[in-house]
Amino acid sequence: MASPSIVWFRDDLRLTDNPALRAALDRDEPIVALYLLDEESEGVRAIGGAARWWLHGSLASLAERLEDRGASLVLRRGAAAKVLPALVDEVGAGAVFWNRRYGGAEREIDAGIKEKLRDDGVTVASFAANLLYEPWTVRTQGDKPYGVYSPFSRAVQKLPAPRPPMPEARKVPGISASVDSDDLASWELLPTKPDWAGGLRETWEPGEPAAKARLREFLDEDLGDYSKYRDEFAGGATSNLSPRLRWGELSPYQVWHDTLEHKGSGQHAQSASGFLSEIVWREFAWHVTYHSPDIATVNWRKNFDAFPWPRLNRSHLEKWQRGDTGVAVVDAGMRQLWKTGVMHNRVRMVTASFLIKNLLIDWRHGEQWFWDCLVDADAASNPFNWQWVAGSGADAAPYFRVFNPETQRKKFDAHDEYVREWAPEYLGENPPEPMVDLGETRKRALDAYAHVRHGG
Repeated sequence: MASPSIVWFRDDLRLTDNPALRAALDRDEPIVALYLLDEESEGVRAIGGAARWWLHGSLASLAERLEDRGASLVLRRGAAAKVLPALVDEVGAGAVFWNRRYGGAEREIDAGIKEKLRDDGVTVASFAANLLYEPWTVRTQGDKPYGVYSPFSRAVQKLPAPRPPMPEARKVPGISASVDSDDLASWELLPTKPDWAGGLRETWEPGEPAAKARLREFLDEDLGDYSKYRDEFAGGATSNLSPRLRWGELSPYQVWHDTLEHKGSGQHAQSASGFLSEIVWREFAWHVTYHSPDIATVNWRKNFDAFPWPRLNRSHLEKWQRGDTGVAVVDAGMRQLWKTGVMHNRVRMVTASFLIKNLLIDWRHGEQWFWDCLVDADAASNPFNWQWVAGSGADAAPYFRVFNPETQRKKFDAHDEYVREWAPEYLGENPPEPMVDLGETRKRALDAYAHVRHGG
C-alpha cells in the first residue's frame, strides 16, 4: 500500500534546487505537493497587498509545472498546526518534508508540527534551502551572532563554499486518489475593487521559468556593468532578482554558483564580487532576524527606545506615501513603488531617510508601508534595512548620516532620467515646493538624536 510523501512548499516555489522535493523523490512514493496559506497562526505576519499579488502568480506557475510533471498542487488555508496533520491523516502520508523557515513564530510552528507527526510515527525532515549558511553556524570568536556586516562577511568567506544546486525535478509522481484543494481564485490574492495591480502586471511575470530567464539575462547582459551602474537610479544594471529570491523561485545557491560561473576577470569579476556581496547582505539580514525575531517592531539597538518621536503627523505620512512631498527623488521613488512594487535600492534609502529624519516619523510606519507595497518584502530584509537607515539596527548607518535627496539626485540621476519617468513635473518651469526645509529638518533630527546619544 502506498505511503505518500507530503512536500510542504513555503517560500521555495520552485522545482529546481528544492531539497524537500528531492527527499520526497528519493523516498520513491507518490507525492502530495502542498501550499498552505496560514493567516491564523499567532505571530505569523500577514503578507502585504503587492506580495499577495506575486504569490498568486507564483502559485499558478508552480501548479502548472507540477501538473506537467505528474502531480497536483494542493491548496489549503488555515493554521498550519491543524491543517497539515489533518492532511497527513487524510492521505495516509508516511513522510512530510519541508525547507526551513527562520522567523521566530514560524520556527515554533514547525517544531511543534515536527514533534506531533513524529510522535504519530510519521517521518519528518527539514532542509536548508533558502540561505547559504544556517543562522546558528556563523558566530564570533566569543560564540555570539554577528551584529556588524564586515566581520560577518569575512567569517562567511572562511566557511566551506555553498553546496552546488540540485537539478530540476523532471518527474513528480502524484497520488492516484483525488485530494481536495482550494481554488486559487477563492483566496482573493489579486486586487479587484479597485484593481491597482496594472503596473505590477506590466513589470513582472512571477514564477520559476521567468526567474531563471531573468537570472540568465542579468548574468549575460548586465553583470559586467553592475559595479559601475548599480547606484544609477535609472540604470539597467540592477538584477531585479529580489522578488525571485523572496518567493524562492530561485535559490541563493543557484544565484551564487551561476554568478561564479560568469565571474570572468577584471571589471567583470569586480562586478560579480559586488553582486555576491549583496547576497551575503541578504544572509546577514536573515541571521540577525533569526536571533532578533521581533525586528519589525522593536529597535535592535535598545538605546533607540529613548528617541523622542513627535506625535505622528498623519498628513505628512500620507504625502510621503503618495509621492507628494515636493522633493523630486522622494516622489519619484514612492510613485515607482506604488506602480511597480519595487524601488531602486539607493532610492529606498533616500525615501526612508527623508521619512525618518526630515519628517521625524517613526521608521515602523515606513516599514509597514513598504511591507504592503513591495513585491519583494520579506520578514528580514524589509525591517532590517529600515532599521539600518534609522540608525537603530545592526551595522546601522550612523543616525547623523542623512541622505540629502538633492545631492543624491545630482550624483545618481545627473540627467534626470529617473525623475523624468516618475515625477516629470519637477522638470517644468514651476516645480513643486518641498513640504519641509531639508536643512532645518536635518538639524531638528540631529537635535532629537541627542536624547539617544545622552541616554534619554
